[in-house]
Amino acid sequence: MEAITMRSATSRGRVYRRCGCRDPQHKQLGSRCPRLLANADHGAWSFAVDIPQGAPGRHTVRRGGFPDRDTAAQALRRLISTAGAGLLADPNQTVSDYLSAWLQAKAMTLKPTTTVRYRAYVENDLVPALGKLKLDDLGYGHIAGFVRAQLSGGRGPVTVHRILATLSSALGEAVRHHRLDHNPARPTIIPRPAAAERHIWATDEAVSFLRHCYTADPLMADLVEVLIGTGIRKGEALALRCDDVDLDKRVLYIHATLSAIDNNRLVITTPKTRSSRNWVAISGRVATALRRRRRELCPSTAEGFEGDFVFHLDDGQPLHPEYILNRFHLLSREAGVSRTTIHDLRHLSATISINAGVPLAVVSKTLRHSTLSTTANVYSHLTAQAAREAVDVVDKILTRADRPPTPPRPIPAPRPPCDHIPQLHNQMTITRQPTSTRNYGSPDLETPRACDHLAITSRRNIRKAVLASCENGLRPAKIAGRDGGI
Repeated sequence: MEAITMRSATSRGRVYRRCGCRDPQHKQLGSRCPRLLANADHGAWSFAVDIPQGAPGRHTVRRGGFPDRDTAAQALRRLISTAGAGLLADPNQTVSDYLSAWLQAKAMTLKPTTTVRYRAYVENDLVPALGKLKLDDLGYGHIAGFVRAQLSGGRGPVTVHRILATLSSALGEAVRHHRLDHNPARPTIIPRPAAAERHIWATDEAVSFLRHCYTADPLMADLVEVLIGTGIRKGEALALRCDDVDLDKRVLYIHATLSAIDNNRLVITTPKTRSSRNWVAISGRVATALRRRRRELCPSTAEGFEGDFVFHLDDGQPLHPEYILNRFHLLSREAGVSRTTIHDLRHLSATISINAGVPLAVVSKTLRHSTLSTTANVYSHLTAQAAREAVDVVDKILTRADRPPTPPRPIPAPRPPCDHIPQLHNQMTITRQPTSTRNYGSPDLETPRACDHLAITSRRNIRKAVLASCENGLRPAKIAGRDGGI
């Protein structure tokens, strides 16, 4: 019987060959079919294996239709290897079954808002279009056809790209667990759409808005003051509790964020990234706004906050993000300033800091970005002036190096040693030579000789030297200055 059924055992599971032949009573012969032994091409190969499940009992997975024994054995090994990772490599598994199992596994690690968005894309878009395909048969062509159908049906490129990102994340998980050999959603069918151009307020617009809000809505004025002054996110500000504020140390502690699921149910979740869970310094203006919120919260207490939400409704509940957005747009129109978003107030805070010369690394730490490259990419338009200054420095250095060399200056001849004695510049020396009567025959007459001279070292004293020699009864033969003048 073993030779007839061609059944072979492995370390776990079994591989065998069966056919669909029936007896006269229309019952399948199975391994009893005589043609299995006589004809090697008769029937198809299958495998069976017991997979442990959470529920008690035995769960056996049987799959067939393989052309040969090696193919069936390979499929059996893949199923066993992926069973421990939670992604069963079932050759008959459809895209719908896989995405459902993937969502169930990711719900334990994703935020509630992300889980809801993924589930909406899977149930409303991916499963209706691709759910009936076998996961092993899903290819690049199927996904490209889905994209074309979505775009032609009027879906926006941003929405379609997000749906593809969800599918790519799910298929990438299958590749990491060796469920698939490659990710058919990569490379992406359509490029990532460019982000919408941000409109950031000028400083005078922010001041005009705050002046109007202090009169029309003090609560919104204090909220916007905190958002601009600290650069924290909207959800982080709405989830801020009184115990998270330390006015003595002038810091805020970010522990949570407020989110709305389907714009309806409010939930408190962890911050966006691991680095977002940190402290934030506050300025004097922000501290003043928080003190006003403290008085509104507990007017009879001077100690500090009592533990409720800093920004709340009359009943103590946190403010709804949609209400804040609508109220913000209404106050912007009343104040006569341009329309912007609440998240752009975070960009306004960074813009003011960067334009004031604060180093980009400090701004990145203040905004609690995970990496410095994130800050550089988001605010690259603000570093244009720095880039121009950098290339100007390179231009100046190259231009200076390209100039012809300047000829060296001639070395002046050394001056006499007397010129280096400061005292000699303001004195004169008169030398009296002995008299001679050879030429005049009279001892009263002095005959100038070649050695007679009047040496002076300062031209400005020439006249004084002449007058002095005349008063002494001398006839100077030569009055020589430092320049040789007479």
